[in-house]
Amino acid sequence: MTYSKYFSILPLLLCFFAPPAFATNSVHMLTIKGAIGPASADYFVRGLEQAQREQSSLVVLKIDTPGGLDTAMRQMIKAILASKIPVVSYVSPSGARAASAGTYILYASHIAAMAPATNLGAATPVQIGAPSLPTMPKNEQEDGEDSGEKIHDSASAMERKIINDAAAYIQGLAELRERNSKWAEKAVREGASIAVEKALELQVIDLVASDMENLLEQLDGRTIKMGNEEHILNTKDPKIVALTMDWRSEFLSIITDPNIAYMLMMAGIYGLIFEFSNPGFGLPGILGGICLLVAMYAFQVLPISYAGMGLIILGITLMTAEAFAPSFGILGLGGIIAFVVGSVILMDTELPGYQIAMPIIFSFAAFSAALLVIALGLLLKARKQKVITGLPYLVGATAAVESNRAGIPLIRLQGELWHVNCRQPLKENDEVEVTAATGNVLDVALKSELKPGDES
Repeated sequence: MTYSKYFSILPLLLCFFAPPAFATNSVHMLTIKGAIGPASADYFVRGLEQAQREQSSLVVLKIDTPGGLDTAMRQMIKAILASKIPVVSYVSPSGARAASAGTYILYASHIAAMAPATNLGAATPVQIGAPSLPTMPKNEQEDGEDSGEKIHDSASAMERKIINDAAAYIQGLAELRERNSKWAEKAVREGASIAVEKALELQVIDLVASDMENLLEQLDGRTIKMGNEEHILNTKDPKIVALTMDWRSEFLSIITDPNIAYMLMMAGIYGLIFEFSNPGFGLPGILGGICLLVAMYAFQVLPISYAGMGLIILGITLMTAEAFAPSFGILGLGGIIAFVVGSVILMDTELPGYQIAMPIIFSFAAFSAALLVIALGLLLKARKQKVITGLPYLVGATAAVESNRAGIPLIRLQGELWHVNCRQPLKENDEVEVTAATGNVLDVALKSELKPGDES
């Protein structure tokens, strides 16, 4: 009887020492398709936080990306590393890829999975769109650099630092998740890519799954390491919660499209120019200010070149100056050139998903040039027109004497009363014609006494 007591508590002891399993049986699924940017990072981070609040058993991140921005990628990886629930990165569907930034995210995840006919790699950081820096001689290696590193001989010191930083970053992730660190370094330094079968063979990924159902079947009962503890996954007949982008992420995705942000900026600038040139209208200024502020918010999370932004502003300033102070096209031509060059180099990255389309740039340049030509044409036309304002315009005008004040006759022209001088005495309602205008007094003559050919 004494021993039976010990046998009765043995299952409780085994449960205590066994790796704990997640209590809930729900799986949150997030999907990222296309270039990784601020909107993708915001969507993923908030989705992961929601999954943790709802105590999900794990998060599955379906990936199909050509890469993206370094800042957005690192924001996602930080969220994965700090997560209290497992994150499974799943390259799906067949034909998808996890290139560049997607490779880093795959390495950072607790479990890396791929569908058949997918690939990953090409994780070399893309050179930013700045002028090349002076090259560092091959024999002047920086401290800690391996002379056998396969970096192009003409690479600048800055390029080497970027590549070394990226290589160290992905190696740290590989060692954390006990994956192939040598191939990870090769993907960074040589831009290597790998297909799913080879990735599984080289222990770059953990498993291959044909679809979501197959993935969850393979994950059920799998033991993973979360910090210093091991956990058993429970994915048998789970409740799948698919999280889609909400309005905030959708809005961020729209305005952080470089083409949309560029058009918002141009609409804002032209709206303000129109408002300042026609004060009191209101609507162009209000809409222009809103568009410009939204564009500035988008640009703060995008890799923009401030030199490009400066050239755009300079170009618009020169074209505006040409419209108000014509210089026979010199300011206008310089403004158009500065505007186009600034627009081309505005995005400080060579990533295909974060470039401004050339047709949009040339469309705005043509629009600006057309406004400039129209403004110059109107100014030239105005110069050729006869002056219709001022005192000279009053000569030859006719009016009736309206009143006499203290013996000084007054006439009304263009809504104003004028003192007049006449060689003949005038009385009310006499018809007179202005013969000269000096100061605030008009010289007139009785119209009945004017002979044909008299000065008028």
